[in-house]
Amino acid sequence: MEYVTAVISLLAGLGTFLIGFKILSENIEKLATSKLKQLFGKASKNKLVGVGVGAATTAIIQSSSVTTVMVVGFVNAGVMTLYQATTVIMGANIGTTITAQIVSLQSFDFVSFAIILTFIGSFMNLLAKNDRLKTIGYVFAGLGLVFLGMKFMSDSMKTFRDNDAFKHAFSVIHNPFLLLMIGLLITALLQSSAAVTTILISMVGAGIVVGNGGNSVLYIILGTNIGTCVTALFSSIGASTNAKRASIIHILFNVFGALLFMIVLLIWKDFMQDTFAKWFHHPENQIAMFHTFFNIACTLIFLPFTGAFVKLSQWIVKDKKKEQEPKSVYLDQRLLHNPSVALQQVRKEMVHMCDIAMDALGVALQGFLIKSTENENKVFESTNEVNNDCKQTITYLVKLSTTNLSYKDESTVSSLHDTLGDIIRIAEISDNVVKYTHKSIEEDLHFSDQVKEALQEMYHQIQAMYQLIVPIILNNDGNTLSQVRECENRIDEMRKEMIADHIKRLNEGLCQPQSSGVFINLVSNLERIGDHLNYMTQIVDTQMNRLNV
Repeated sequence: MEYVTAVISLLAGLGTFLIGFKILSENIEKLATSKLKQLFGKASKNKLVGVGVGAATTAIIQSSSVTTVMVVGFVNAGVMTLYQATTVIMGANIGTTITAQIVSLQSFDFVSFAIILTFIGSFMNLLAKNDRLKTIGYVFAGLGLVFLGMKFMSDSMKTFRDNDAFKHAFSVIHNPFLLLMIGLLITALLQSSAAVTTILISMVGAGIVVGNGGNSVLYIILGTNIGTCVTALFSSIGASTNAKRASIIHILFNVFGALLFMIVLLIWKDFMQDTFAKWFHHPENQIAMFHTFFNIACTLIFLPFTGAFVKLSQWIVKDKKKEQEPKSVYLDQRLLHNPSVALQQVRKEMVHMCDIAMDALGVALQGFLIKSTENENKVFESTNEVNNDCKQTITYLVKLSTTNLSYKDESTVSSLHDTLGDIIRIAEISDNVVKYTHKSIEEDLHFSDQVKEALQEMYHQIQAMYQLIVPIILNNDGNTLSQVRECENRIDEMRKEMIADHIKRLNEGLCQPQSSGVFINLVSNLERIGDHLNYMTQIVDTQMNRLNV
């Protein structure tokens, strides 16, 4: 019965540890949401910057698998090159070692007191009225649960420490390759190298010897590094060719690193005793330090060969002869793991849609001015593309709404739904302009050069207004709001002036009466585009108003 209780305690401890890490990482990520966007934005061609971004991001979200899945998503969306992805993946392997460092803290006596953080964090969350303080409370509570789970597992291992059968089961496995495979398979099954590392550190801390001691436990650590690639590999199924290559690079990097250190450990049989065992007193710290050293060393060794990893992945995953383009340019389901990054991708997708709609408007208006329907199919195709892309974006936003969003991000999602409607209206107005062109040709309507110049001037004003809108959509930048308002007012005035001039020409008999319906509707439609562009600024306005409440 004692051992049944110990097993239950071990499983309960592991569950507490994992849920604690989930709460901890989600809420740290929520606090650092804008920083994460900035970090990924800095993943440039500089290799060291890419490594730093990968390490910092993984240290924040506590999972190299999630970081790598996000990287696969970025590559799939075409916003990150394979060279950039390779350095970020290398950095992610360094960042993930912080998990082992936290787990190794159980070797110190303060762990028993650290679990009080669960109580402190829970009461902070219950009593605080500020969203940020509530999130900080969750961070404390999550960290407390991590330490509590570690204590459960450590205590349960002490029960097995004196059981000969249990100790024999772990000490009988001496084959290094079998130990590596054990680490690989268990990590692939649990999809969490943190969980396997935690159990290992708890076992060693309780005095349970793995294999014949010495380097044996390190072989399992090497296996966990390979096993953690499974999540990213699964995420690349159905993705673009480059996204699959990114997951292959992750596997290659981890496999080559594990094999390299495997050779070192096989040759240097007393590696552990000659290095970390001398430098650190507690076995838990020795394993954690090796884990960190191993990943940093692999990154330093392989970083100069980034190009070789990319070429090898291209050789393994061949280009398809006719690869279908992704349905959307920037959206990827893998990025939903990080709501702030996913939101930024939605913003980019919206600008892409709006670019298509505005280009369609330019084509349609040009056709009206020269009385030609030659390019009307291009306008209709653009409109259909905007509509289809909009449907996908709405679905993406709905999925995003179910994730762990901050209050600010929730308000942004609501505003983006409204903005999608405005983009669709702009695309529909392009269709209307094509219809006016048809009617103008059928009824043989004529417009003076002065009228055409006025229409072009109005269109240029709309284009200038759109350029001011782009930074608002992309970066939530309110610096151009006053200029947007001025443009919108100018477009309204232009409509009034153009209609007034048209009525004056009618009274003077200078234009055809039947042209009134087409001309007034066309000018009114163009003015409505200004309105819709102005409505898009609510992405900034709404958040400013809510923050001031």
